[in-house]
Parts: sequence; structure tokens; C-alpha cells
Amino acid sequence: MDDQPEAAAPEPLDGRAELSEFLRTRRAKLQPGDVGLPEFGRHRRVPGLRREELAQLAGVSVAYYTRLEQGNGRNVSAEVLDAIARALRLTDAESAHLTHLAKPAQQKKKRRPARVQRVRKGLLYLLDSMDGIPAYVTGARSDVLAWNPMAAAVFGDWSALPPAERNWARLVFLSPAYRDLFVNWDSKASDMVSYLRLYAGCHPDDPELSALVGELSVKSDEFRRLWATHNVKEKGHGIKLLRHPLVGELTLSYETLNLPDDEEQHLVTYHAEPGSESAQALRLLASWGADAGRVDVIGGAGRDRAGER
Repeated sequence: MDDQPEAAAPEPLDGRAELSEFLRTRRAKLQPGDVGLPEFGRHRRVPGLRREELAQLAGVSVAYYTRLEQGNGRNVSAEVLDAIARALRLTDAESAHLTHLAKPAQQKKKRRPARVQRVRKGLLYLLDSMDGIPAYVTGARSDVLAWNPMAAAVFGDWSALPPAERNWARLVFLSPAYRDLFVNWDSKASDMVSYLRLYAGCHPDDPELSALVGELSVKSDEFRRLWATHNVKEKGHGIKLLRHPLVGELTLSYETLNLPDDEEQHLVTYHAEPGSESAQALRLLASWGADAGRVDVIGGAGRDRAGER
């Protein structure tokens, strides 16, 4: 019998440190001229705005803002957070992130017990019915939960991987094949970390998130650097340029749809402009069927199209 002690559970993210670093990095991005303040002196000891300048813009005392930037946001009001968000020129996603980090009383949520991520049968049927459209469902921490044959043909058959490795962050930062697949890998990597940061603000006590961040910080210098920027971003829509091993370059538009009955799940679809070379390439991949998904995009092959976490 193996008497070795079990590995210790990963520590949750430090909420005070997260709030402090987020405010500090946002403040460092602004110069006095960006917000209509005069610049006195040629040499400034700190990058970006000083604390007293930010406090002036937000209409709060320097001492109050300093306490907040030190992570003491327990009793801060929503009105003060809104004023600070406006002073920092935060995006909607960044403002929401600040609110989650500071946790004003009216925004607090009960911690939910850990649960298995499942995809509704109706959504699985929808995925299978989307002929010629690469589509998949992501869950918490950008885990890949389900996908259709066209998604496997484009991104590789994720059933070749253990469920724990079906995660976009792990794929982007730890798989050389995905570094080759995405033409603008740097942009994909930055977006991936920004999504995780936003999720972390809502779920700082998620042990699987802490484990994921710890693993990627150790194994990837790029992830560690991007994580330290504290940038946040909502999943949305745009264009991805891919370099597929079978059909060459693909220009695909993507749409991210939030599912109304589970705020952590998203349906992501890809499509090519009608009549384009990319549309023709997708039809070619569709005609190859399962064989296209067996190409070594992610290092293996498989048959199942959905998994549980």
C-alpha cells in the first residue's frame, strides 16, 4: 500500500493582492496628459499616474484610495468603484473585474460547491447538426467540454487528450502544435490570459484555477509575463488566422455565444466568408470527415466528441 502523503491542495488566489496589483497596473498605464492633468517636472518617480492624481480624478481622499490599492476594498461602495473606474478609463470588462475583486457588499455571492461540468443533450444535438461549421462548447477556465466533427477537423480531435488536458490555456501555452496552428499566436495567447484573469476575479477560490495558473506559470515564461499584466477581456467575436496542416491558411470569423442557463459555458462557432478560399478549404475538410480530425494537430486521434470534467 502506498503511504506517500497526498499532494497539498493549491492555495486560492490572494484577493487582496489581486485587487492591489490590478489597480496599480491600470494606474501605471495612464499619463497625466491622458486624463487632462498637467505634467509637472520632467522626471517622475513612478510610471503613469501618481496615487494622489488618481484620487483627485476619482473624487476621493488619497488615504482612502491608498487603502484600496493596498487591497483593503471590503467596505468600498459601488459608487466609489464606479468613480475610480471612470478615472482609470476602464473598459466594461475591466470595471466588472474591479467590482468582483473589491467585492462591495451588494455584489457578494455565496461560494458554490464544485460541480461536474456537463453539456445539455440539446446543445450536443445542436453541435452535431451544424454541418460545415466548426463549433465547440467551453466551460469554466476555458475547458473544452464538447465539439462537433468540423471543430475536430480544424483544431484536432480533443478526444485524443485526457479530459484534464482539454483546456485552451494548456493547449495554447504548452502545445507546440497550437503555436504553429495560430498565425497570430501572440494575440491568441494574450486573449487567453485576459479571459482567465476575468474568470479569476469572479472565482478566486477555484482550486482548479489555482492549479492551472500555477502549472502554466512554471512551464511557460510567456504565460507568467502575460499573467503579471493583469489585463482582462470578455470573450466576443473576431477573426482568427490559422495555418492548418492539411489545407493551409484559413481566415475564419468566430462568434462567442453566452448560454443563458450556465454563465460559465459558451458556444463558439467559426465560419468563412462565402465564396472565399477558406470556405472552400472548410468544405474540403468536411468531405474528408473523421480522417481530417486524425491529423496530428494536437498529437493523436480519437473518436468521442464530448467529455465531462
